Amino acid sequence: MTIRVALVGTGNVGRLALRQLIDDPRFELVAVSVSTAEKIGVDAATLAGTDTPTGVTAVAGLDDILAETPDAVVYCAMGDTRPIEAFNDVCRFLEAGIDVVGTAPVPLQYPWGVMPDKAIAKLEAIAAANDASVFINGVDPGFANDLIPFAFAGTCQRVEQIRCMEIADYATYDGATVMFDVMGFGKPLDETPLLFLPGVLTAAWGTTIHQVAAGLGVEIDEIVEIHDSAPAPDDFEISAGTIAAGTRAAVRFEIIGTAKGKPVIVVEHVTRLREDLRPDWAQPAQPGGCYRVEITGEPSYRVDICPTSERGDHNHAAIVAGAGRVVNAIPAVIAAPPGIRTTLDLPLVTGSYTG
Repeated sequence: MTIRVALVGTGNVGRLALRQLIDDPRFELVAVSVSTAEKIGVDAATLAGTDTPTGVTAVAGLDDILAETPDAVVYCAMGDTRPIEAFNDVCRFLEAGIDVVGTAPVPLQYPWGVMPDKAIAKLEAIAAANDASVFINGVDPGFANDLIPFAFAGTCQRVEQIRCMEIADYATYDGATVMFDVMGFGKPLDETPLLFLPGVLTAAWGTTIHQVAAGLGVEIDEIVEIHDSAPAPDDFEISAGTIAAGTRAAVRFEIIGTAKGKPVIVVEHVTRLREDLRPDWAQPAQPGGCYRVEITGEPSYRVDICPTSERGDHNHAAIVAGAGRVVNAIPAVIAAPPGIRTTLDLPLVTGSYTG
């Protein structure tokens, strides 16, 4: 039976999720919501970059989405800079008995220990009252930080530490809000970006720390944040704009979950805007970027995940993967019990063969 699905948000992730919702025979696209005026009334196919019109045109806001009573909503609206609004949007859909999958708000990947208990209880109560479920995932946080570590840790007789890494050149990433406002690229090194304000790294990646800890059966004592930045040696251009000499052009940060004083779960990011910057920091397994999971235990592993795409580079491929993860989860989330669902309690999610 075809699943009736709506999409919210047609940015970097949403437009790629939209392409799958149009092409995948498991789904019937019934509505698309956008946040920019020039997209209103545009056919979903145009927004997704495909040729055959769907007859579904973009609307503003959520009322028209709710009016279509879809079975599920794919929520890809910006959550980094509007976390409360994104949370409230998810609650609106759950109140209507509509299941939600998405890439925001990130704390819902695994909110326990990250979000206020009152907020979690509110959402769980709404979901239970309306027999609806929500699953938030993506790439990072997402499958590279939960599904992959769990799969390999499941073969270990002993686990001492799990380190999840993203090592990537972001020069081709064209999300200006994330690049400049959140990560602080192109800004003076003495100006603290949103990402490095105390507690923000923990808010963003604490979900990973707590979810992996829950999977390993270990209790986290403390989460420690470490970050460093490097300047541009000269002026250069990236997809999102200009990086002036002396401004932030590379960052490295760690979010470290400790247990009994030992670093047990670590998330590390090395993000460059040029491959020649800070060669002493970790290098990717393929040109452009990769995800890496390192498990110290018996046995130990180093697993490099190297996304590629026929339609773009490593950054594009990673976004396709994040979109694919949540779209492919729709049938499992619909079948799941009401409430917040995570990688720990969903069945194995796979893609669909297309020939």
